[in-house]
Parts: sequence; C-alpha cells; structure tokens
Amino acid sequence: MFIGAERVRDERDATEEWQPTLRDCRESHPLLKSKSVLFSVAVVALLAACWSRPMAGQFLGPRAAPVPVVIPTLQPPLPEYVFPAKQTLTYTVDWRVFTAATAVFHLEQVGGVQKITAAADTVGAITMLFPVVDTFQASFDTKTGCSEGFSKQLLEGRRRVTGDLSFNYQQGKQTLVEKNLVKGTSKTQTASIPACVTDSLSAIFYAASQPMVVGQAIRFPLADSMRTVTVAMKVEAKEEVKTPAGTFQTIRVQPTADEGIVKNRGNIWIWYTDDARHMPVQIRARLFFGTITAHLLSYEAK
Repeated sequence: MFIGAERVRDERDATEEWQPTLRDCRESHPLLKSKSVLFSVAVVALLAACWSRPMAGQFLGPRAAPVPVVIPTLQPPLPEYVFPAKQTLTYTVDWRVFTAATAVFHLEQVGGVQKITAAADTVGAITMLFPVVDTFQASFDTKTGCSEGFSKQLLEGRRRVTGDLSFNYQQGKQTLVEKNLVKGTSKTQTASIPACVTDSLSAIFYAASQPMVVGQAIRFPLADSMRTVTVAMKVEAKEEVKTPAGTFQTIRVQPTADEGIVKNRGNIWIWYTDDARHMPVQIRARLFFGTITAHLLSYEAK
C-alpha cells in the first residue's frame, strides 16, 4: 500500500542492519518475544523505550562515565479533560500490502479508574501461517494518571504466555509475574519505581489527557521491563487523516525515549484528533520488516 520500488529496497537494507538489534531487544524483554505483527500497536511506548538503549553485542566505543538520569514527574490529567465512560475503538492493521490483523481497544470507567482492554487477532493468510490472539489489559487513575497495573495473555502459534505487572507505590516497587502455560513454568521479578508511573498501554490514552502543542513534548515516566524510562511524546504537526471511519483533523505525535541515543532504529507515530477528545485514529510503526499502520475502522460509545 505504501511501498514502491525505492521503499522495498530501503526496507531490505534496513533488515540487514536491524536483525541483530531486534534479536537482542526481543531477548532482553519478555513482551517483545511476541511474534505478533501487532506488538508495535499495543506497546508503542514500550518499543520506543526498548530501542532507546544500546543492545547487547553492539560496538559502543569507549565506555563513558554514567550520567545521572532524572526521571520526570508524571503530570495528572488536565481537570477539563473527559475520559470516555465507555468506548470501543476498532482498527484494521496493514502490514506492507496486506491487511494482517484487526485490533480492538475497549475503554471503560469504573469509579475513578480508566480500564483498557486491547485485543489483537491476525486475519487471512497471516492466520494460516501463524495464528495470533493477544490480549492486553491496563488501568489507571483518572485523577492522577498513575497506572494500577498491566497484564498480557499471548496465544501465538503453540506459545501460551501470561504476565501480570503490578505497582505498589507505598513500597516503591513493581512486580512482574510471568507464566509459560506450555512449559508450566513461572518467574517473579521486582524492581523499584517512582511515586507514580504509567504503563505501555495506558500511556497511549494518558497522553490524550495532556495539552498537545506543536513543537512541544509530553514527557512522563513509564515502568516496564523492571526499569523506569522517560518517554517523550513529541507533538510534530497537524494533519488531515483519512481512515475507514472517516476524515479527521489530527495532531501527529511521535513517541521517543530520552535515555540513550536513537539512530536508524525505526519510528512510531500516533495521530490524535485535534479536538477535546484526542482520540487516536491512526498508529504507524516503520520497522525493519516493513511499515505497520493501524487505521481506525469504527468507534462506538459502548
């Protein structure tokens, strides 16, 4: 759909450059071991964070003295921002010239908590080659923005994995419990966190509650992979975007991570509506194996 002869050549060259980097990244992060073509949609902020740090096996030159990292404070949602009481966002996901999957985000407010469920299912020939049914859940406080937890259920071919990431702000700890349902194994990890963080799924919708001014960035702490990284959502431009759900005036935002140096690692963008809703209508990830684009197919208040 988006690829001409020049793009194909560029992506072939990028594949050779990216193979060791992606392999190391996937091995170092449990969630990125997913083979789903949708991982970039469901964990946009996480990918930016992962690719911001040097990968094992890369030549880094002389080791410099460590520089203290200042983690920003997660700013609460704007008082005037209204999170949806109930909303279902359905996306069609294109990979190169194929419709590879569908993705559905369901949001619901329960008291002062915004709950999010994201489901990704392969379709067509992709399902015949490698069936995927992945589900992610997260929730956060609508007043503070603080995440209350993140979980995943991955069904990919013969692989069956679950994971639960919980936060104890009083103790300043995050705990990850992962289970391999095929092997019958389980492991638990703990690490420190600041007083308030977001997670890789909540971050997409938390960012919608912040002011989006072209030329500025929304910065916040994101907890994942037993560490806390600083993510910057760079507000780049205003654009008109056409999707199956309609034509929208949007604000294009690029998630990046401040830690480390990112060069030729791929790019991710989210297009939010340029109105009070800041509804994500398009997500694109330009990766080593091609471009993945999620276009909003429908949105309903249910």
